[in-house]
Amino acid sequence: MGRMLIQSGIDLNINFLVLDPDPQAPCHLIAPFTCGKLTDYQTVWDFGKDCDLITIEIENVNTQALADLEKAGKKVFPQPSIIELIQDKRKQKQFFKDHNIPTADFILVEGKSDVLEQASYLPAVNKLGREGYDGRGVQLLRSNQDLSKAFDAPGLLEKLIDFEKEIAVIVSRNEAGEIAAFPAVEMVFHPEANLVEYLFSPAQLHEETSKLAQKIAEDVIRSLSLVGLLAVEMFVTKDGQVLVNEVAPRPHNSGHQSIEANVTSQYEQHLRAILGLPLGDTTCSAPSAMVNLLGEEGHTGLAKYEGLEEVMKLSGVHVHLYGKKQTKPFRKMGHVTLIDADLETLKKKANFVKQTLKVKA
Repeated sequence: MGRMLIQSGIDLNINFLVLDPDPQAPCHLIAPFTCGKLTDYQTVWDFGKDCDLITIEIENVNTQALADLEKAGKKVFPQPSIIELIQDKRKQKQFFKDHNIPTADFILVEGKSDVLEQASYLPAVNKLGREGYDGRGVQLLRSNQDLSKAFDAPGLLEKLIDFEKEIAVIVSRNEAGEIAAFPAVEMVFHPEANLVEYLFSPAQLHEETSKLAQKIAEDVIRSLSLVGLLAVEMFVTKDGQVLVNEVAPRPHNSGHQSIEANVTSQYEQHLRAILGLPLGDTTCSAPSAMVNLLGEEGHTGLAKYEGLEEVMKLSGVHVHLYGKKQTKPFRKMGHVTLIDADLETLKKKANFVKQTLKVKA
């Protein structure tokens, strides 16, 4: 995501510096690069002191260093206090509850023994409070037989929602308080890896549901007073409710298709927001689908892409490879955006890409 943010920033003649723990990170050849640990105070401080404006592409970063850089006069967006809140799903869920943001019922737990005592609360989802990412740190507990899977660390039990669709709305806010939301997208998750496999934009929703989802996303970013971009993941229940699942304070997997399919991409919008510029038009230019390119199961090593030529023969196809040299099962290696006015054709194209383009070693 940092790589795509830089690609968008080139149009605005922005100079970037990059900090990443991976010496072969996708950004390492396209901007001045520092390899270092994002959670180490001194590393983040030393990097940030030479910047005018600091932003993130992942929440797992040392927020104390960011807060001290903010106190030293640096602009840090999203604000460190908000990153710190969102880092902990317990605090995040409590924030929703305290600010009347609709979300699933939940209880806080300190460890496995607490979960065992709450067996009557099942079926539920056990989530780690901290450091869960890309499907990690989440366990589905349907019955007492699943209790052995519970995490022995602070977290929460969230009532299992009987939802019809999972959607996301990306919303932005600048320092002046201007807010703009992208149309909702519909997400399809991998059943094992618990991360987005592909999505369709705009989501196929009743107009009232679309408006409600947009309003909720705007309420969340307004309540946080966040400057930047916020991805709000939501459930649409079978009885028409819209409930917030989680949020991410940065460009997000659910907005990749906006590069080709919206008037303004999520990356340009993030830059507009943190630079204090007017926010862009979020209108969908055309219906689209996005397919994540995930490393194949059983393959770890130097990445090879099979089926690339067949996929690129399709009309309306846009392939984005992230430049990650090493693949492993379910690692995000790239994505493909597909554009087509016909929804059924779009679905057929998305399935063709999913079945044809493979990342192997």
